[in-house]
Amino acid sequence: MKSTDLEKNKGLKINGKMGAAGVPNRFGTGAASASDKREQRQQERALGQVPFACKLPIDLVKQLQERGAAHEGGMNALMTELITKALASA
Repeated sequence: MKSTDLEKNKGLKINGKMGAAGVPNRFGTGAASASDKREQRQQERALGQVPFACKLPIDLVKQLQERGAAHEGGMNALMTELITKALASA
């Protein structure tokens, strides 16, 4: 066999292994989780909630996480309460 034929056969083996690997989760059964997130975002928008990101010091984040875990409405309700109070007093 020529060296080109050997390389061609190697390529065919690789393609065969790739085809036998199956469908990744992002296209198969795992794709349902993406739609769940999409539905959750739509529900949040209907309630008038939007994502808001900012950079905070790690010590402050740890305090917020501790308080958010103990708060009855979770982190989102805690942040809403704290920011509302801070804006009202400013």
